[in-house]
Amino acid sequence: MSWPRRYTVVSLCFFALFICYVDRVNISVAAIVMAEQFDWSDTQKGFVLSSFFIGYMLAMAVAGWLSARYGAKKVLGFALIWWSFFTFVTPFAAYASFGVLIAARVAMGLGEAATVPASYGMFARWVPEPERARSVSFFISGIPLGTLFGLVATGWIVAEFDWPVAFYTFGLLGLLWAPLWYLLVYDAPHQHPRISEYELEHVTNMASTEEQKHVFPWRSFVRLPAFWALLINHFCSNMVLYISLAWLPSYFRDAQGLSISGAGLYSAAPWLSMFLMTNVGGWLADRMMAGGVSTSNVRKIMQIIGLLGGATFLLFLQDAQDSTEALLLMCAVLGIASFTVSGFGANPLDISPRHAAVLVGISNTVGTVPGIVGVALTGYLLDVTGTYDSVFVMVAAINVIGAVIWLVFSSGERLVE
Repeated sequence: MSWPRRYTVVSLCFFALFICYVDRVNISVAAIVMAEQFDWSDTQKGFVLSSFFIGYMLAMAVAGWLSARYGAKKVLGFALIWWSFFTFVTPFAAYASFGVLIAARVAMGLGEAATVPASYGMFARWVPEPERARSVSFFISGIPLGTLFGLVATGWIVAEFDWPVAFYTFGLLGLLWAPLWYLLVYDAPHQHPRISEYELEHVTNMASTEEQKHVFPWRSFVRLPAFWALLINHFCSNMVLYISLAWLPSYFRDAQGLSISGAGLYSAAPWLSMFLMTNVGGWLADRMMAGGVSTSNVRKIMQIIGLLGGATFLLFLQDAQDSTEALLLMCAVLGIASFTVSGFGANPLDISPRHAAVLVGISNTVGTVPGIVGVALTGYLLDVTGTYDSVFVMVAAINVIGAVIWLVFSSGERLVE
């Protein structure tokens, strides 16, 4: 039997997200040196780290619409080349002025905004329902793996060379991916000249064989409690993700007294935990569904475990006695939090596969707010309190609120055709 073409689609979407997070996270390590060189306060560093999310949030819903209107393949291919360029020019922007650096980070965010909605648009056409949780989990595991690689590699590059080299190196990475994407991927299964008849029959989602609508049925969605539960839980789930992305190296450097390379290395380990547990969660969710557990109950179970488990370990983190204990607790936080990928993360493909690309764009717009508010607020809290404890309590409380809302209002049924 030939290699299933849908595996190629999912794999290349995974690598796109991997590159996305390598390019996104390198500044978290480089900013430690950049802050010293350019004499930034923690508040200014917070603005640098959060500015990316302004562009990311502004373009998210538009990227979903463009993917549905013009094809996810075109949108994602162009977007990756765009953000790779702005990754490459980041050092030039930083030396020009603080404002130019902020503008470059915003522009980079505009490009990366297409990654998730365009990929979901591909999945809606290519991934059959029994494989959704595994496929989405594998795709999303590009976040921790890209973060892991980015942190370790950036820490080494900064220590051995200089911080601009990290941006030059990773800015070129997307150019290796783009030719494969354009040569091997097609927007829909029936367009692929080498897909087998067996696979074409196997991919049975309505959205995989029909053209997606370009008019998003707003009225149908805004009346659904499950729609609002999805938006709120995307926000809550992303709070720990984005604060960890931006501030974890600084936490290990400032609170635990590690070197820059040590902070990068310690910051990488929790993302390895998240990578492994994201795929475990996807496998577990699909196994529960295969065993007869309803989709709604599976989504509730996975989301609540992720949020409440993450909140618990965050509160324990306040009492960490040394860097080793802090590392183990952060591994637990991100590992258990990854179960939310099989909760809210797969949910757009449940409630409306036909509109998944736009729905994810809207959801991820709300989910990007923590990247702006949470990351910047963390810098402010550190300047005011001098400790990360208030940050841990804030994130834990948000997790609990999200878990309650998800338990009451979420649904795994198809609600909008």
